[in-house]
Amino acid sequence: MYAVIETGGKQYRVAVGETVRVETLPAEVGQDVSLGKVLLIADGSDVRVGAPALSETVTARVESHGRGEKIRIFKTRRRKHYRKHAGHRQNYTELKILAIAGKSEQSVQG
Repeated sequence: MYAVIETGGKQYRVAVGETVRVETLPAEVGQDVSLGKVLLIADGSDVRVGAPALSETVTARVESHGRGEKIRIFKTRRRKHYRKHAGHRQNYTELKILAIAGKSEQSVQG
């Protein structure tokens, strides 16, 4: 069983028990969060697609917050001795998926 959720303007395919990195969420480490924008839920041959979203939710626990690898930006213009460089590190939140629409980790495994 898996679901496609949208958070932070991006879409993620998640399953119960997986860990996923998403854009920063305003939640403390160890806190459970409910991700309400579920676009698709697939359970074997039963596939439900929202138009645009389903009413079910995905529950996850915040594992950690962090910053991604540094991306270097370097701009130059030929023959003009113009050089500009910058760096960027994106903040993220790491989530562990606990349940999809009421199906918890224990019920999926056993």
